[in-house]
Amino acid sequence: MAGAACHAGAPSGPPRSAAAPAVVPFRNPDLPLDARVADLVGRLTLEEKVGQLMNTAPEIPRLGVPAYDWWSEGLHGVARAGVATVFPQAIGLAATWDAGLMHQVAVVISTEARAKHHEAVREGRRDVYEGLTFWSPNINIFRDPRWGRGMETYGEDPFLTGRLAVAFVRGMQGDDPRYLRVVATPKHFAAHSGPEPGRHGFDAVVDQRDLEETYLPAFGAAVAEGGAQSVMCAYNRLDGTPACANSFLLRQTLRQRWGFQGYVVSDCDAVDDMRTGHKVSGDSAVVAATALKAGDDLNCGRAYRNLVDAVRRGLVTEAEVDTAVGRLFRARFRLGMFDPPERVPYAAIPYGENDSPAHRALALETARKSIVLLRNEGGLLPLRRDLRHIAVIGPNAADVDVLLGNYNGLPSEPVTPLAGIRAEVAAGTEVVYARGSEIALGTPSPDAHLLDSAVAAARRADVAVLCLGLSPRLEGEELPVRVPGFAGGDRTSLDLPAPQEALLEAVAATGTPVVLVLLNGSALSINWAAEHVPAIVEAWYPGQSAGTAVADVLFGGYNPAGRLPVTVYRSVDQLSAFTDYRMAGRTYRFFRGDALYPFGYGLSYTPFRFRDLRVPPRVRAGDSAEVSVEVENAGGVAGEEVVEIYLTALDGDARSPIRSLEGFQRVSLRPGERRRVVLSLAPGQLSTVDAGGARAVEPGRYEVSVGGRQPSASAVADAAALEVLRARFEIVGARHPVP
Repeated sequence: MAGAACHAGAPSGPPRSAAAPAVVPFRNPDLPLDARVADLVGRLTLEEKVGQLMNTAPEIPRLGVPAYDWWSEGLHGVARAGVATVFPQAIGLAATWDAGLMHQVAVVISTEARAKHHEAVREGRRDVYEGLTFWSPNINIFRDPRWGRGMETYGEDPFLTGRLAVAFVRGMQGDDPRYLRVVATPKHFAAHSGPEPGRHGFDAVVDQRDLEETYLPAFGAAVAEGGAQSVMCAYNRLDGTPACANSFLLRQTLRQRWGFQGYVVSDCDAVDDMRTGHKVSGDSAVVAATALKAGDDLNCGRAYRNLVDAVRRGLVTEAEVDTAVGRLFRARFRLGMFDPPERVPYAAIPYGENDSPAHRALALETARKSIVLLRNEGGLLPLRRDLRHIAVIGPNAADVDVLLGNYNGLPSEPVTPLAGIRAEVAAGTEVVYARGSEIALGTPSPDAHLLDSAVAAARRADVAVLCLGLSPRLEGEELPVRVPGFAGGDRTSLDLPAPQEALLEAVAATGTPVVLVLLNGSALSINWAAEHVPAIVEAWYPGQSAGTAVADVLFGGYNPAGRLPVTVYRSVDQLSAFTDYRMAGRTYRFFRGDALYPFGYGLSYTPFRFRDLRVPPRVRAGDSAEVSVEVENAGGVAGEEVVEIYLTALDGDARSPIRSLEGFQRVSLRPGERRRVVLSLAPGQLSTVDAGGARAVEPGRYEVSVGGRQPSASAVADAAALEVLRARFEIVGARHPVP
């Protein structure tokens, strides 16, 4: 979304009375919902209706309808609304590979949203970011690590993204049959993933196969399974048509195919972009009418104020305006905004639920579970708490902003890695901090004394913990950043920024053992570190409890089990052009090169074994297939393993994925404990997509791979600790189409 709130003008209409009628049908909570919506819409003038179609909807005093701002954010905590519990950035949530945990996180976000909203209303405020309609989650596919907003997503895989999206949406919206906790809004529909500087006029050219295999599945799951009540259309065009005026997306796919019953909201100023960025012919009224007719109900921006003129010119009918207004009021009714508070279960959530001890504890647990151990050569980790001297070095060691990513709230007690380490060590341990370098060249000018101080601190230390990586000040949404390696919020290089690389190599040259802790939202090509640094931890942007979680992992209080939701490439040279939306050669599903760290990768402090993989030898087309495997903690430390199931179509064509994730489960095992994990592959998961985009279960040979990682050979994988089992089966019978 654009960085500033959009404000709709007040509608014209009949004189306003001092009070609404005492009893009108739309105020009667015992009437059917459709009847209440129809009654309210039927009482509005055209000008009043149009006023309600913009994100800052004005009050209608004569009917007692309060003002409402539709724009709130909750990507990884209630954002931009003061103090709130801040969970790891979305890419870190994805690294937990834990849908159940994601659901818990979303419940907390929606609980705090309710608490904040009702407190604001009690105080007479109905401002932006204080409503109950949340423009989250971002479930675009992180197809290219250069995209600055990839940190907001659940990674590069459509299945993982879909499972986490369903969990998030259900947690946000609740399970009450009548009322919604809040409204969740999967975004940005569809095929939206950079480049940032060109997003207001960019055309994402995607063929039907890539669209069906990669770009649409997570949205379909969020709507059809998650029950999302809102969807945000994207800035870009899709194959020549602006997404917010794309009837294929908004009508044929979203409503007719997936059965979507909610409302569509535009990204901010995306409707205006149709004229200014995409150069769609016609004036502002034509553009507004085009978007509304295509299925965009709510405009973040001011473009829809032209709809009054559009109706009068016959460009759109008032009945079409009524449909959009009705969808919006339907959501407000389901949020309980026109009902007595005592009838709305979520209205009783007290303000004290915000930033509560229980919510803080979940933020810590989530941060721990998001951390990925990438390397532990020689068992350097976990560290002893009673070391005499520890040097904590790096520009990300004491920077609160780096904990939070973007679209974030404000934590009441953020813990940086430096603070977390100091709190964790024994009383006699000296912890010395040195910044060491700036985050990147030009931010600000280099300071040689920073490097000298860091090297001196490392020479005195028993171990040096380097907190390096990126920053939301460098990668993010349409940022005015132009420093080496970055452009407009995106990245032009995957390398660690030059000042940090120099710092890393200088500290390692002291001979002091080095632990590298990465804080970042997108993959880093740390090729030198992967060969020369004995221990590497990926912590993402870990949220308010970052330092405590990192220290727990470094000193063995928590056994890491996070998994990469992205491929870590060795170089930007391994990627296609950023503007090329074809999936060939992208992500683990289609990339045939040598990755530095593969999707799904992550180490533990204890080894796990997989035994007795069971897969039916034959599956009839249209039936599900049950896959089970026994997992054992073969070490002496309790820990968690992520069971990953990949499927390969052995008879697929040249464009078929190399393999696709089709199941995962995070399990906790005591030393020596064994457990059988059973997962079912539905017909849709056993299907393939043809060149025309049609999905069907095809007879043929398939291979299932089950383990703690992908089945591909990798130099970074410890085969003894990350065993993968394989089995083949055959799908028999006639071709079975899948909707």
